[in-house]
Formats: sequence, C-alpha cells, structure tokens
Amino acid sequence: MAPRILLARHGQTEWSLSGKHTGRTDIPLLDEGRRGAKLLGERLHRAPWNGLPDVEVRTSPLIRAKETCELAGFGDRAADWDALMEIDYGAYEGLTPAEIKADRPDWLIWRDGVPEGETLAQVTQRVDGVIEEVRTGGRDVLVFAHGHILRSLCARWLGEDISFGARIRLDPTSLSVLGWAYGAPAIERWNDTGHLG
Repeated sequence: MAPRILLARHGQTEWSLSGKHTGRTDIPLLDEGRRGAKLLGERLHRAPWNGLPDVEVRTSPLIRAKETCELAGFGDRAADWDALMEIDYGAYEGLTPAEIKADRPDWLIWRDGVPEGETLAQVTQRVDGVIEEVRTGGRDVLVFAHGHILRSLCARWLGEDISFGARIRLDPTSLSVLGWAYGAPAIERWNDTGHLG
C-alpha cells in the first residue's frame, strides 16, 4: 500500500482561540489544548490505530505542535521537521482576519498572501517537498503541525492549487488522513474531532 500521511493539528492556544494569525510566534497550549492533545493520543493508542507502531512521527519544531505530540504520547518517537512550521505571516502575524480586512476588505490569504512574509509559491514548494518525502519514504507518517500549513498540504496532496485550502476547515486537535482511492491521492478522513466528545 502506498504511504499515507496522518495529520494532527496542534491543540488550542490563546491566539488560535481568538483567531489571530500565529505563524512563527512560539505560543504554548492552553489547558483546553493540553486536554485535547491527551484525548487525541488516547484515541490513537486504541483500536484501530493501536499506537501506530510502524508509523514515522514528525513534528513542527514550534512548541504548540511539539507539546501536542508529547501529550499525545508520541514525543519519544518524533523528529522535528522544519518544513512543517506554520506559514510565515510577516506583517500579519498576530492579527485577526477582521483586523486585516479593516484595511483590505476583499483580502483572502489563500489568494492574496501576506506582506513581508512567505509567498504562496514558497509555501507550495515547501509542502510539495513534504509530500515527495512521504510518498517516497515507504511508510505512513504522522505529523503534528498547524492549521494553514496542513490545509496547504492537503490541497497539494490532491494535486490542487494551494488556494483549495480556503475550502477545507481544520480545527485544533483534529485528526485527518490523506491517502489513496482508485490509485489517486484522496482524503480518507478530514477534521475529525470525535475524540474531543
């Protein structure tokens, strides 16, 4: 079977709760985020996942992703992967969409990008590298990362332009699986938060 990629978005932080763009700012989890990470871990250690013994585990080096990974019980198996860091939001770091739209009413990150930060082309190149490594690695990979980079990863896994990320919501501490159907890249599971109850 061709390798799949399992996506775990980090738990809730103060900025994700308020809707602020959190790129490279290293913000820890809230208590709610820690609770969600533990529940995600409990789920992944039960059937049918059974702790994913044969899966490679990678995490963004940012604390919110690493802490989610550790609390989920995969920290001892995880390796940092810089390519999983959240998008560099440049001048929009720490701002909410409403604050940005006060100056740019028609702004959409997936179309317009951000000033002084990472371009959409740069993000595309970065996630394409992740996909290439997963697909040639020979085994499934579980990644702990961030909302926009994981949505970008999904869009490119499917062969879509990165702008497709605008149409796929992704909640904190969610579980998603990108795999295959009829020999083509497919979404097997998306934004699953059933473990949060």
